[in-house]
Amino acid sequence: MSYIPKDIRNRIHLQAKNRCGYCQSQQRLIPIPFEVEHIHPTGKGGTDDESNLWLSCRLCNAFKGMQTDWTDLVTGDLVTLFNPRDQVWLDHFQWDASGTQINGKTAVGRATIQALQLNHQLHLEPRRLWVSVGWHPPHDE
Repeated sequence: MSYIPKDIRNRIHLQAKNRCGYCQSQQRLIPIPFEVEHIHPTGKGGTDDESNLWLSCRLCNAFKGMQTDWTDLVTGDLVTLFNPRDQVWLDHFQWDASGTQINGKTAVGRATIQALQLNHQLHLEPRRLWVSVGWHPPHDE
């Protein structure tokens, strides 16, 4: 595990608006601290440079692991996974009408949903509760 200085961690939390870059869960709603993850894993040549770091909930980071690409089931193309630092979430994803499931708008979005299991039951249960009390999805997108 890499050591990321506290000032960089704090800056990333602010840049990410204290949200997971993938599932958009808010840190204030999750009792487990979010992780500063390596977008391109160090095991695959990624660095600890701030440009390769972003905020991720533990579930998304665990599902992502060492993955950097995935096959889009619609096109059959192997695509690079969503990069929350360099790409805009709304360009690749949208919430369904219920606000609980994430739909992919692009090959990158669809592949990332599959690879990181963004609609896994462990994501859906809390989202339903958050939607019912008006805490989700984030409204400032």
